[in-house]
Amino acid sequence: MGAWDQANRYNLEPPLVALLLGLIISNVIGLPRWLDAGFRVEFYIKLGIVLLGATLPFTLIIWAGPVAILQASIVSLVTFFVIFLTARKLGLDHRLAAVLGAGGAVCGVSASIAVAGAVRAKKEHPPIAISLVVLWAIVLIFLLPLVCRALGLPTGVAGAWIGTSEFADAAGLAAAQSYGNLAGHHLGIAGTADQALASYTLIKVIGRDIWIGIWSFVLALISVTIWERNETNSKVQVGQIWWRFPKFVIGFLIASVVTTLIVHGNTLANYNTLVKPSLILPITALRTWAFTFSFLSIGLTTRFRDLASTGFKPFLAFTFGVVVNVALGYFLSVVVFGHYWSTIVTH
Repeated sequence: MGAWDQANRYNLEPPLVALLLGLIISNVIGLPRWLDAGFRVEFYIKLGIVLLGATLPFTLIIWAGPVAILQASIVSLVTFFVIFLTARKLGLDHRLAAVLGAGGAVCGVSASIAVAGAVRAKKEHPPIAISLVVLWAIVLIFLLPLVCRALGLPTGVAGAWIGTSEFADAAGLAAAQSYGNLAGHHLGIAGTADQALASYTLIKVIGRDIWIGIWSFVLALISVTIWERNETNSKVQVGQIWWRFPKFVIGFLIASVVTTLIVHGNTLANYNTLVKPSLILPITALRTWAFTFSFLSIGLTTRFRDLASTGFKPFLAFTFGVVVNVALGYFLSVVVFGHYWSTIVTH
């Protein structure tokens, strides 16, 4: 379905189609609980993150420039603290607040699972965060391109705003592609389709996704040294920080280093014309398969009846973060760095 030439037009990204299919099977048809152990959400997510590292050589971070890294970092920090502090104000547990915050600040599903392991969150915490991430990711797929079109934003600026505001890589890519395809269709939208994808990739896939490892380490450190120490009044076990730290983040870094060594010495133009088609795109295809199986597994193990028992507070905390995230993304992408994104170079 994802290979269909009209798939982008209808936002039929394979991971999202898989998620929808899984949710229908799980909640309409119904599956026995004992099958859940076979749907390896964490395995596929971890594999996908390692493959993501293989597609992000450190040279890309340098090519991205200080603007992309700065904007992505501001968004990651502000969104995390808005969601975390709001959740705590509503009386939610530290761990659930951390998982929700990471889900909104970085790459929703991946970060939620990584941070849940780092802080020893309860079993039901990641599905809550993942469900909210997916819900808002789907809403923003349709909403952001429509608003961008109404405002007549250049494709590069729109791509940056989508990259700043979306919560899932697949969803954001679909939104950026759908808006980029409007360029040159006599709609008065400046720029090219490549500029929308380039600015989206710089902000979301490079700038925000590298925060997965940072948040995992920082929150594992805080959980061991502060939260659990206050709960048990016991000494800090420094070794726990290492055991909690999600090891697949190390795999992400190693894969990135290997790819960096391979592309070393290439210019951005050579990277796009030689390295990307022969190395990066095949790895990206494998990553898409991994995330597709992961989203299918999420759908097959998510039951709306169970999520309803958690109450309305997680939704309120995350939604407040969404509002701040989208508004901040517009301010940074259009007002502060608008000239930079409207003239982004894609070669």
